[in-house]
Formats: sequence, C-alpha cells, structure tokens
Amino acid sequence: MIRRAIYPGSFDPVTYGHLDVIGRAAKLFDEVIVAILKNPGKSPLFTVEERMDMLRRAVTWPNVSVDAFEGLLVDYAKEKRATVIIRGIRAVSDYEYELQMALMNRRLYPEAETIFMLPGEDYSYISSKLVKEVFSLGGSVSGLVPRFVEQRMREKFKTHTQYPVGGLNPNE
Repeated sequence: MIRRAIYPGSFDPVTYGHLDVIGRAAKLFDEVIVAILKNPGKSPLFTVEERMDMLRRAVTWPNVSVDAFEGLLVDYAKEKRATVIIRGIRAVSDYEYELQMALMNRRLYPEAETIFMLPGEDYSYISSKLVKEVFSLGGSVSGLVPRFVEQRMREKFKTHTQYPVGGLNPNE
C-alpha cells in the first residue's frame, strides 16, 4: 500500500521551515503532495502559479510533487487517495487552531490521519507572513527563504501595490 501524504498551505512564499517539514515528510511517506490552497478571499503576494514554480524549484526530493487545489482539503485528499495530512506547527497557538481543523477533517474523512510536524529549531519561528513583513520593512530574510525566493520577493515588492506592510516604498 502506498502511503500518500498531503502537506497543504499557502506557501506565500515558501520558507526554509516549509522545506524542512517537506524533507522530513519525504523520508516518512512514499509520496508527498505539497498542495497550495487557492483561496480567493486572501490577497497573496505571489500568484498560485508563481508559488507552484518556486516550490517546484525548491523541492529536490523525487517522491514530492507540487499541486494546487480549491475547496475542502478533505475532498482534495479523497481525490488524491491520500491517507495522511501533514500540518506544520511552530507554537502552542498554532496547535489550538490545527487541532480544531484536524478534528473536523477526521469527521469529514475518517480514513485520513493528521500528523503534526515541528520544523527544526532553526526554523521554528519562521512564517511566510513574518518573512514578508520583515522584508517589507527592509530587513534581511537571508537564511529564511532560498535565495531565488528572496530575489522574487525583491522583484515583486518593486511592482506590487498592496505591499509593503510598511516602511519600504515598492516603487523604489
């Protein structure tokens, strides 16, 4: 039996924390699908296509693929015949929300188990939101995201009108 896992998220942008979880999941499961949620209610910095491109470039494990989905995660998991949902947890505050989601997902799709994975200590504080905020204020994100992601952020902040969070003029 193939053990197929899904690691869902926004990955806006992908960080070394995400890649740490993906790499460890790749060792545990036959297949890992990194799945970007298409959420029209959010205003991401990068398009779904841009995020997929960055993830494909960053992911080096042969048993890991990148995809996107919309709607309920459990419906997507059923479609992909995945029996494991991976969720990264950085802090206790993440756990409370993730526990509620895991229990709802279990109710909707009892065949799938949710596994919580902690990123390595070096990445336990990193979030995409924090990376974008630090970058927008002129701080360094070196060591938090791959270099090519940092370059894409630099290009995006030059032209993106919804950002910055504060401090950096996106037209400079």
